[in-house]
Amino acid sequence: MRYGSVCSGIEAATVAWHSLGWVPSFFSEIEKFPRDVLAHHYPDVPLHGDFTTIGENQYGSIDLLVGGTPCQSFSIAGLRKGLDDDRGNLSLEFIKLAQRERPRWVVWENVPGVLSSNGGKDFGSFLGALGEIGYGFAYRVLDASGFGVCQPRRRVFVVGFYADWRRSAAVLFDRKSLAGTPKKRPKIESEGALFFRGGNRAIDREWPETLSARDCNEPQLVTTENYVRKLTPLEYERLQGFPDGYTNIKDKCPDGPRYKALGNSMAVPVMKWIGERIQMVDSITS
Repeated sequence: MRYGSVCSGIEAATVAWHSLGWVPSFFSEIEKFPRDVLAHHYPDVPLHGDFTTIGENQYGSIDLLVGGTPCQSFSIAGLRKGLDDDRGNLSLEFIKLAQRERPRWVVWENVPGVLSSNGGKDFGSFLGALGEIGYGFAYRVLDASGFGVCQPRRRVFVVGFYADWRRSAAVLFDRKSLAGTPKKRPKIESEGALFFRGGNRAIDREWPETLSARDCNEPQLVTTENYVRKLTPLEYERLQGFPDGYTNIKDKCPDGPRYKALGNSMAVPVMKWIGERIQMVDSITS
């Protein structure tokens, strides 16, 4: 499977899909720190800037296009301008790129606020445009806490397959997950236990919502028995499913860009599950 990634961030998709043997044809990212992370880990993968300028087959044909276009215009924490915001309009630019590239699969991610933005019309416009260029699709809200990480992080995932909605539905809706049995959220432990795997005992606390880009200025707090402290970038990496030190790419790497990049990222275990489901469907239907 060859894929192209836009609004790549620090590439949760590639971390998730490497074990599947999938190969990235290109990344596209405009922010400096995430670009530095990508250049550090994937020096041989073409790194584009503004994805709206990617030409047809510029980096060769791809089987899958993945991206999480900016969520701020759809977030309940933002101004909720939806497609009237240039950032929201990038979701339609994603459609245009899919039309130019014609991959078999598309995977798109955003915040749950996209479902209610402009009374649902914005999300309807996105899905309608995806259908107009020939893709059957399915969408589902997935919570990262159900995939083994210690944070409730709900995101909307759209999976499309060219000319067939049934394959998209088969990816996102498995029989086991529809049985209605919720997974128990992992207990929260102090940094010395959960995050460094040391000997400290677990601290049974609820994890705060929504690592987000805003946390670059006000990192999330965790409560232990004796004090309240900020989460570290290492803990952010583990909460999102990244390898330890993934964003610590140089000596004295500042924390702020790491918080922001991790807050903007997809959760690696969720992307791995989606990739595994796509691979399974491909193996059955090919």
